[in-house]
Amino acid sequence: MICMAYARLLLPLVLVSLLPGCATFSRDGGFDQVASTVKAKTGKEIRWVKSEDERHALDARIAQLLQQPISVDDAVQIALLNNRGLQASYAELGISEADLVQAGRLPNPRFSMLRASRDGEYKIEQALTFNIFSLVTMPKATAIERRRFEQTQRQVSLEVLRLATATRKAYFSALAAAQSERYMQQVMRAAETSATLAQRMKKAGNWSTLDEAREQGFYADATLGASRARQASLQATEQLTRLMGLDHTHYTLPERMPDLPAHAEDPANLEQTALQQRMDVQMMKLQTEALAGQLGLTKTTRFINVLELGPARVLEGRRSDPYKNGVEISLEIPLFDWGSTRVARAESTYMQAVNQLAQVAVEARSEVREGYGRYRASYDIARQYRDSVVPIRQKIAEENQLRYNGMLVSVFDLLADARAQIASVNSYIEALRDFWLSQSDMEMALIGKPDFSTPASALTAQ
Repeated sequence: MICMAYARLLLPLVLVSLLPGCATFSRDGGFDQVASTVKAKTGKEIRWVKSEDERHALDARIAQLLQQPISVDDAVQIALLNNRGLQASYAELGISEADLVQAGRLPNPRFSMLRASRDGEYKIEQALTFNIFSLVTMPKATAIERRRFEQTQRQVSLEVLRLATATRKAYFSALAAAQSERYMQQVMRAAETSATLAQRMKKAGNWSTLDEAREQGFYADATLGASRARQASLQATEQLTRLMGLDHTHYTLPERMPDLPAHAEDPANLEQTALQQRMDVQMMKLQTEALAGQLGLTKTTRFINVLELGPARVLEGRRSDPYKNGVEISLEIPLFDWGSTRVARAESTYMQAVNQLAQVAVEARSEVREGYGRYRASYDIARQYRDSVVPIRQKIAEENQLRYNGMLVSVFDLLADARAQIASVNSYIEALRDFWLSQSDMEMALIGKPDFSTPASALTAQ
């Protein structure tokens, strides 16, 4: 009878020892879900580089993309493949999955032994116990960790999408800066020619010193403008280079910015779409659900910390006496903490998450409204420059040139008009840049928190 009872006690431990085989790591570490989300949102692929061979294959792919002037899609693809900071963030998936697998595995059995002897008398106690209470809490703990793992997947996906948006904005900024630099170089060369002509006319006695000084001043201003444009172009190009993860700037950008679309987009139900799609809202929902589960788990375990059960045997007396078989049950009783503090902390943490989720939802709706407002305003501004301001300045310049040839206007009127035309062309380049930046921000506002800092500063400068 004793042997049968002993066997019945051992049987659960044997079965329990087989359970850890059910909790294993996935083949992809959760990366395929992230790659699928990024593919659906951007149409681009991402890779988690884990070997030198994969790195070499990736370098060959990037080198192929760099052989021609890169488009905005090429720049985003290069950044998503080559940015080392992004590769580092993929490790978070492995950490989170390890926590999930650990939550699905049982703790190791515990073996304890007591041995004492005196004058040939022995007392030996041996016990093999196991924390059976973990069997009760394991499903709930695993569900909590699974939500956290899904939250990590969304967090990594959001980082990838943020990098894609930042690269798009850096690309358009670099392209606009390079176009503005080339235009200012042309203006500087024209001003240099005009200043040289003024010197010759001054020597010939046809111009006064004041007239020559005005031409020299215009040339000096054009030189400063070209220097500032070169500096802005350098900064924007290096920003793009860093995001693409390149160690050099040996790539070529197109000559001009993309044209303004014929019509501005007018999407419907922006706020509802944002609440359904934004990954930060989904992450907060998962966090709140995980904390709710954590709160329930804390309440369940508030009075019982550890309940261990297992077979035991005792030898007392002579060494040749037989062992007495039995069962050992141990229960850890919290004398100084009955769980009230842990429950109070869990409740406060949960309510904190609930309010944070509400705030994230409010901010998401506001940001998508602001994003579309900026997008629409930048489109109208760029269209106004394209259709009205630049053509009118061009027409005024042509008319002034005719009047100057007929000696109906002075050279000062011609120079003043030239400065106004330069400003209008540069303003159109900046307005076109701001439109593409605003479009990137609006698209980001539908899937995550946008960064309005760059377009705001540009629009303020107008």
